[in-house]
Order: sequence, then structure tokens, then C-alpha cells
Amino acid sequence: MNNYTYILHCADNTYYTGWTNDIKARLNAHNTGKGAKYTRTRQPVKLVYCQASETRSQAQQLEYRIKQMSRSQKEGLIRAFQSLLD
Repeated sequence: MNNYTYILHCADNTYYTGWTNDIKARLNAHNTGKGAKYTRTRQPVKLVYCQASETRSQAQQLEYRIKQMSRSQKEGLIRAFQSLLD
């Protein structure tokens, strides 16, 4: 089973970082007010970054590293991810 580290862009122009083993269900939970407390008042949220990891521990470690980044570093990570999709 894959585990995912993700970044959401919130309606108030902030970012939320988390991890999950079901990205679609988690995104739905965030957008219906059943996700994290942080995103409940910042809907809708949009998935802007996602990286798969083999283990839960790896996903959590990446989540921690991203949360330590500055906003500009996160935006650089998001830009690099988005360029892979184009």
C-alpha cells in the first residue's frame, strides 16, 4: 500500500501539509469539513503537491521536512511538481 505526503492550497491562500494512505478520500474529507481542523474553515482546498512513499514512516518524515520549509521553499517544491504534470 502506498502512503502519500501532500500539500493543499487553501481558500485563504495558505498551505496545509499532511500524509495519508488514500489521497482521494482524504481530499474529500478536507473539502467536506471532516479533515483537519485547520482546513475546516479554509475550504475549498486544492491538491497542489503529492508524493508517494513506500512506508508510513517515510511519508511522515517527508511531511515533517515540508512543514519545516519556508513558504517560498514550499512554493518552489509545488512549482517543480506542477512542471512534471505539464
